[in-house]
Amino acid sequence: MSRIDELIQQLCPDGVEYKMLGEIGTFVRGNGLQKKDFVDHGVGCIHYGQIYTYYKTFATETKSFVTRELSLRLTQVYPNDLILACTSENIEDVCKTVAWLGQETIVTGGHACVFRHKQNAKYLAYFFATDYFFAQKKKFARGAKVIDIKTEDLAKIVLPVPPLPVQEEIVRILDKFTALEAELEAAF
Repeated sequence: MSRIDELIQQLCPDGVEYKMLGEIGTFVRGNGLQKKDFVDHGVGCIHYGQIYTYYKTFATETKSFVTRELSLRLTQVYPNDLILACTSENIEDVCKTVAWLGQETIVTGGHACVFRHKQNAKYLAYFFATDYFFAQKKKFARGAKVIDIKTEDLAKIVLPVPPLPVQEEIVRILDKFTALEAELEAAF
């Protein structure tokens, strides 16, 4: 029996509960923020386009910054929030997610949304990269040249929500696998 099986048996003997994203957190739509707003130093920001061109599944530092003044008008991203690119040119990239694991509050803008929750941020970020999530988001995607998903539709997506110790064990295993995969890619 694996450690995950043991934890599930101990913490949720009747099985893992499935809930809608809207039941475990809230979505806040981004506003403003264009690439022309970037400055060399200031408040960290993540532009929606950078989510699928620069960032991987997690981030502790930002590539870009905005002035303190502008940051006050943008959507705040707190540690452990997820940032989703709600707009894309293709179905694969729409809702690509980066979990903000940095220590400070940063900001994001339009065409992105922030998911605030009390779960393990890495667990959720890994979930957003699954085929199970992809199949559900596909139902809500709208548009042809530009694909968009509304936050009220994202809130309807269902996921397994095991207790936090189970989420942490799943993350530990997936982190290990991700590190091994990176080593293999670097070797070739």
